[in-house]
Amino acid sequence: MTYENVKIYVDDVRTVPHGYIGTKSVNETIALIEDIEKNGGTIEEISLDHDLGDYAYDGGDAIKILDYLVENEKFYPITFHTANPVGRQNMERIVRRFWP
Repeated sequence: MTYENVKIYVDDVRTVPHGYIGTKSVNETIALIEDIEKNGGTIEEISLDHDLGDYAYDGGDAIKILDYLVENEKFYPITFHTANPVGRQNMERIVRRFWP
C-alpha cells in the first residue's frame, strides 16, 4: 500500500474525519505507523483521543502512543481531540518535553 501525507485519527467512538485513517487502539496505531514507515510513506499528523474505552485492552490509553513515539524518536506532528482535561494535560506535557 502507498501512503503519502497520512493523517491518523485515534479514537474509539468518534467518527473519523474525512482525510484521516482511523485507528481505535494503541497497538493498531503503532502497527499503522510502522507500516507507513516500512512502505516509505509520510505521516502529516496524528490526532489523539486519550481514553480508548473498550480498546484500552489492546495497548492502553492513547498516551502510550506518545511513549512509543518518544522511545523510538519519532516526533510526528501531534494534535489532541480528547475531552478528558487531565488526559490532555498529561499528553501535552509529554509533547512539550520531548518534541523538538
